[in-house]
Amino acid sequence: MIKDLIINNVKEVDGDFKIKTMDDPKPSRTNPTSKYVHLILTDGSLDIDAYKWDYDESSEKDVIKAGNTVKVKGELRLYQNKHQITIKRIEKSSKDPKDFDRHAPVSKDELVAEYKNFLNSINDKSLKAIVNEVFSKYGDKFVEYPAAVKNHHEFINGLLFHTVTMCKVADSVSNIYPNVNRDLLISGCLLHDIGKVVELSGTEGTKYTDEGNLLGHLVIGMTIVKEAADKLGITGNAPLLLEHMLLSHHGKLEYGSPVLPLTKEALLLSMIDDMDAKMVMLEKAYDTTKDNEYTERIFGLDNRSFFKGNL
Repeated sequence: MIKDLIINNVKEVDGDFKIKTMDDPKPSRTNPTSKYVHLILTDGSLDIDAYKWDYDESSEKDVIKAGNTVKVKGELRLYQNKHQITIKRIEKSSKDPKDFDRHAPVSKDELVAEYKNFLNSINDKSLKAIVNEVFSKYGDKFVEYPAAVKNHHEFINGLLFHTVTMCKVADSVSNIYPNVNRDLLISGCLLHDIGKVVELSGTEGTKYTDEGNLLGHLVIGMTIVKEAADKLGITGNAPLLLEHMLLSHHGKLEYGSPVLPLTKEALLLSMIDDMDAKMVMLEKAYDTTKDNEYTERIFGLDNRSFFKGNL
């Protein structure tokens, strides 16, 4: 297991993995006539960056392909305080790719039930109708998709798991701050990342689609909500406030939000989203860190290393 190799400081890698993603081959900086490929490998519990130098497309393109299971021999090393595998030898494996799929830590059926419970708890008829319409149209993809290519919730059912977790936080927050419109906050949580069903390519070899690269899931999500409201003939503040929440939920312009949060519910949504993403990134880093030592640098947390203290 990748986790055991890292914790026990094992340098030699010899095992079976699934190629989760593969970037296009690039020329080496030191030798432009030679190419390399960057992969993300998974052992079913953890993902890790891997590099194959001196990539030979003629002999390796059928082996090194997203979705393939492979047997890898190489070296585990720390580069810029991030663990990665330098592949020395790679060949096809007979292992079933499905054995390496990563899923949310809670079953899909349980997560779907929780999602529907939160949906049914919305009292505002307009908001409930919009969420129902969107989920009925995109639910099949939504419950399966990861929430990202990497960094956080990058596993099957990850989008649903992230959303349900946020709803739980939002439910508690709305009890603490009674002036918060719970219906609006829960609706925003349920729909905030719906654009990812268009932004991302799916569960296998997940990458950004053309729409994802050119528009992004905030704009896509806002458009989906507007289309649902228009189809239902719903106008006024309900769709407007919900659309604003989706457009602003990254919290800052430099984080990709076209507008800043300008309502209490939009501000809370952005903070809850940010918190859940960061906690999952940190939990993943702690999983490969010994007590009373520092994690790898975490890109999504200002490239900081965190201390895993044990009282």
